[in-house]
Amino acid sequence: MKHLLLFILCLTLSACDLGNKPAVMFQHADDGSLASAISDDASIGIVSSVNNGIVVWDLEYNQKIYQWNHQGEEGGNNIIANIDIAPDKSHVVTADRGAFAIWSLQTGEPIGFWRIDESSIRDLAVCNDGRAILIGRGNGKVLFFEHTTGRRLEFLGHQEKINSVDLSPNGYYALTGGNDYVAYLWDTRTGQVVYRFDHPSRVTKVVLDSQGQYAFTADSQKEAIIWDLTTGQEKSRLSYIQRQKIFSFARFSEDGKWLLTGSPDRHLTLWDVETGEKKQDWRVRPGSNSLTKSAVVYSASFYGENQVISESSSGWAEVWDIN
Repeated sequence: MKHLLLFILCLTLSACDLGNKPAVMFQHADDGSLASAISDDASIGIVSSVNNGIVVWDLEYNQKIYQWNHQGEEGGNNIIANIDIAPDKSHVVTADRGAFAIWSLQTGEPIGFWRIDESSIRDLAVCNDGRAILIGRGNGKVLFFEHTTGRRLEFLGHQEKINSVDLSPNGYYALTGGNDYVAYLWDTRTGQVVYRFDHPSRVTKVVLDSQGQYAFTADSQKEAIIWDLTTGQEKSRLSYIQRQKIFSFARFSEDGKWLLTGSPDRHLTLWDVETGEKKQDWRVRPGSNSLTKSAVVYSASFYGENQVISESSSGWAEVWDIN
């Protein structure tokens, strides 16, 4: 009987694994990646890896468009660990711990490089037209920077290091979360707080809906909340059984009905915004060099009518069917 049960369990696990197969997959970094980003419309993917620098991919045809390196990296290893693409696909911002760069996606040329000396860069975001950059730092300060005018605004509302930031497409509103258990939605024109979202532990991931309807904030323990930005009140909470769940990525669908999240444990998940219930879950390919055979989901986007596409630390782009 024990052998029969073991055989049935093996069959069940095999069936589950078969159901987790991507529809299509492309290798974008042989040695795994340090960071990745996918555009809102899933047409552009950007992958940072140690040996290949920063590579911009056309995801429709799986073709390289550009290959970039930060200043001073020629002959050395690439260490870019933060990437963001403007919602209108006009610009890209990339950063290591101490410097960031703005690039034009139209020409492939750099707009400029800037160094942050005061504290390390923890996360960043860029708005439409590449007009402004938002940078969260290890000292708890958030820098809003308009490179065309030189205008700088420092948000000092956080008391501890910043873990995650996001910027509205027009650049007027910022969402920031840190180790002080708080996420703030604030106005970049004035520095004034619009809403304060409290958590029982450090806030590890924040994201804004591109239409300005919702915000998502998640902490390091149990709370992952979707907020209604018209009222500042809770819309729903993601429903899961884990005692602790970390999110490495999040993105709302354009119509605001769905939320995509990624985790450091290979999981890519689709959630219903209205209820917080899980609709579907996939597991990305593990990294070949990973001792734990795991992978971090860096980015994902809705791909046509019934698919999503992901980029992970394994260096693979994978397309998944929505059932």
